[in-house]
Amino acid sequence: MAAAVAAVAGRLRRAVRRSSSWHGPSPRPLSAEPPPAQGWAVRDAFLSFFRDRHGHRLVPSASVRPRGDPSLLFVNAGMNQFKPIFLGTVDPRSEMAGFRRVANSQKCVRAGGRHNDLEDVGRDLSHHTFFEMLGNWAFGGEYFKEEACSMAWELLTEVYCIPKDRLWVSYFGGDPKAGLDPDLESRDIWLSLGIPSSHVLSFGLQENFWEMGDTGPCGPCTEIHYDLAGGVGAPQLVELWNLVFMQHKPPAPPSTSLLEFLLLPLLHVGPGWASPPSLTREADGSLQHLPQRHVDTGMGLERLVAVLQGKRSTYDTDLFSPLLNAIHQGCGAPPYSGRVGEADEGRVDTAYRVVADHMRTVSVCIADGMSPGMSGAPLVLRRIIRRAVRFSTEVLQAPPGFLGSLVPVVVETLGAAYPELQKNSAQVASLVSEEEAAFLASLQRGRRIIDRTLKRLGPSDLFPAEVAWSLSLSGNLGLPLDLVELMLEEKGVRLDTTGLERLAQEEAQHRAQQAEPAQEQRLCLDIRALGELQRQGVPPTDDSPKYSYTLQPSGGYEFGPCEAQVLQLYTETGTAVASVGAGQLCGLLLDKTNFYAEQGGQASDRGYLVRAGQQDVLFPVSRAHVCGGFILHEVVAPECLQVGDQVQLHVDKAWRQGCMEKHTATHLLNWALRKTLGPSTEQRGSHLNPKRLRFDVATQTPLTPELLQKVESAVQEAVGRDEAVYMEEVPLALTAHTPGLRSLDEVYPDPVRVVSVGVPVAQALEPACHAALHTSVELCCGTHLLRTGAVGDLVIIGERQLAKGTTRLLAVTGEQAQQAREVGQALAHEVEAASERLSRGTRNLTEAQRLSKDMGRLIDAVDAAVMPQWQRRELQTTMKTLQRRANTAIRKLELGQAAETSRELLKRHTKGPLIVDTVSAQSLSVLVKVVRQLCEQAPSTSVLLLSPQGTGRVLCACQVAKGASPAFTAEAWALAVCDHMGGKSWGSRAVAQGTGSTADLEAALSTARAYALSQIH
Repeated sequence: MAAAVAAVAGRLRRAVRRSSSWHGPSPRPLSAEPPPAQGWAVRDAFLSFFRDRHGHRLVPSASVRPRGDPSLLFVNAGMNQFKPIFLGTVDPRSEMAGFRRVANSQKCVRAGGRHNDLEDVGRDLSHHTFFEMLGNWAFGGEYFKEEACSMAWELLTEVYCIPKDRLWVSYFGGDPKAGLDPDLESRDIWLSLGIPSSHVLSFGLQENFWEMGDTGPCGPCTEIHYDLAGGVGAPQLVELWNLVFMQHKPPAPPSTSLLEFLLLPLLHVGPGWASPPSLTREADGSLQHLPQRHVDTGMGLERLVAVLQGKRSTYDTDLFSPLLNAIHQGCGAPPYSGRVGEADEGRVDTAYRVVADHMRTVSVCIADGMSPGMSGAPLVLRRIIRRAVRFSTEVLQAPPGFLGSLVPVVVETLGAAYPELQKNSAQVASLVSEEEAAFLASLQRGRRIIDRTLKRLGPSDLFPAEVAWSLSLSGNLGLPLDLVELMLEEKGVRLDTTGLERLAQEEAQHRAQQAEPAQEQRLCLDIRALGELQRQGVPPTDDSPKYSYTLQPSGGYEFGPCEAQVLQLYTETGTAVASVGAGQLCGLLLDKTNFYAEQGGQASDRGYLVRAGQQDVLFPVSRAHVCGGFILHEVVAPECLQVGDQVQLHVDKAWRQGCMEKHTATHLLNWALRKTLGPSTEQRGSHLNPKRLRFDVATQTPLTPELLQKVESAVQEAVGRDEAVYMEEVPLALTAHTPGLRSLDEVYPDPVRVVSVGVPVAQALEPACHAALHTSVELCCGTHLLRTGAVGDLVIIGERQLAKGTTRLLAVTGEQAQQAREVGQALAHEVEAASERLSRGTRNLTEAQRLSKDMGRLIDAVDAAVMPQWQRRELQTTMKTLQRRANTAIRKLELGQAAETSRELLKRHTKGPLIVDTVSAQSLSVLVKVVRQLCEQAPSTSVLLLSPQGTGRVLCACQVAKGASPAFTAEAWALAVCDHMGGKSWGSRAVAQGTGSTADLEAALSTARAYALSQIH
């Protein structure tokens, strides 16, 4: 029996560390009567059980897009939306503040970030990027362990009718080294519910003890597991439900422990700390009990349905079967048969699982307002779509537009539970189809490039990093690097990962330089090269095609290719050559281009070019810049390129559209600043790239938080109107007398390009119109959106004074701006909660010190967060006031504690010139205050006190009497004692303090007495 239990324990440890895959034949049906319930009914039964039998309030699922938490790419646990309650930052005026018993089914995505299952999906029968988490919560001690365990047992065994003999539980078995007792209360509750002791297993810190981070709430958790084997042979346990018993913790900094708090495993559902003992780990490593109790439980719907329907795989349940059937009907591939590994010939079943899982994820994310993009969660979403496209087209031979046809199937299976899917189904299908079409074109070209490159490689050669980079999202075609690696892996070829790391570092350096654009250009045409071009009669580069783009009905932009001829090639040193070889960095001069060359504060375009008739060889273009009217493109040639070659240029669409968004936002910001601060406000410079924009403004008006907020509001209004953006070239003379027209102190070409928001250029330039006084009208050569609505939002996230009267503003737009506002709102709630805690008062010094530390961490979080600058400044002002109040409270409590301690010491030491003793003091500050009060009440007495701390550290403070011998100094006295304890000291002749470590306090006290007596006598 002992051996069997040991085997079970080993399996359970592996299951807890990482959910085990479900595979192999089942010796017995997974669940007995009644017949298996449909997935929707399992979900409804859970919610009805807690609402109808146990009085829980049902709350809707939060969006999978995190609100106010930049540490998360996606919501990945049911408790994420209740984080303000757990951390004590909930707005007391909010609906959430009144939550006591709640239950829901939460949409969760586990892709990207610390916990990322994206690459595992399809390879086995258990992993998903999207899953539903069923959960129930009790806040503020509404109920606790006994009730939660009883409810869970009742639901599983009486409602779902899972055989009791197939359920096992685990609890925390304690850790003597950490000073943690076993959670015997949870064990006894399970035993009282009738679970045999052989099915109640204890585990250690790794499996059944959870910590939020280096500091913060922590404690044991208890979990329910299901035996797949059903008593036939050794148990095969998988985690089914996690019951968490937590207690209140004051606000933790979002940049540290909050990250650990929210990044939770998919099937280890719930954050996983329990009580009693309910604990928090302090900065010094000690554990403290917490006063307020919460219950947080979670269970993955997909796994529960598999158990109830008697399936070995979640993909075999009716949550997935409609999608798998639709894939089969739409592709004509062999039916799904649930094979994995080598048994899955042609990886057909892997592709089924990838497409089914990813379409659920994509549909939910887009329905919740997310869109594919170029960074953060939008980039992960794009990768998920493209991975689904590849498996559907290459493995399942799906026709173009296939993925969009699966959206209605997802809506049919999930729409009743999540109405936003039904509401936004048309938008989801349109966006998926658009992404699919764009990626198919890139994928087809990428395959040709890989095949062509492989023909040139030897059997043991690594695939060139430069080619892989040119294919990637960071390069030109937009193929995720992990997808490129997978495509090579399938062909038995290894990638040059070292070279990739080097290219990634170079890309990071390049982006950093673009954020501060004062960098030297690597390639440039000097005066001799320009003179030679002029002597040859070469005309300046025609870059008018950079303005040739159209707005699609979906809101995206179409940038057509540009046909051009190579006029000249230059080496890195600027030497003109007739051709360049493979791997050579060169400057490329063309007769025309659709690339925007860096100027006017806008970052250069990037992209690639191909030679006419040879579409499978990409020449990456890293940037373009202007040299005397000529546009020089920086290119790394993968193979020979010659003067006279005909080429086709393609800009990086996402990069260009990001620049357009930021440039139009820059114009709106310029207009809003002048509107808010007055007509004397002037632009002193700007720079932008797809990530953010920088704007230097000269104004005599101080930029108060109120004015910054007004500026943002003005931009939001213009964006909300979704006005047309008009662009037109006009004679420079027409712009000379237009009131309100904005321009920089620069030399403009003639004709000059005018960009006007909401008013046609011809109308805006009419002298009697005065349109430029009421909207944005500027001279500008940059590329812009065609309508302002695509800016989405603008948030000023930083400011810095460059000189007197000149301020540099940093701003973000779109999704980043929305996230910044949510972060600001979340921090504002935390500051408000901290203020309320301070107003309630503190009962003791420990609580006051903890509050002060929390406020210090909150100040750091506000200082570092990407949030509205006006809000940051308001919160900083509030927090400084709160910090002063907290410190004042600490000083009062310390003085009170010192007075009480000094009275007790004076009672013990009524006579003599010396007091040497130990006392209990919570800080060195308190100990010094005790010493000072003693000396004030007994001026002829010299005092040295030691205070042992829980970590083995000893505090020391001393003061010599005013009439003591000049040779007797506090500094030397403290040094003698702290040296004895292996520590250090500091101070003056009269007062000193220090620290050390010793297990023998009596010896330290003897040293203190001996030294003092030697000086007194």
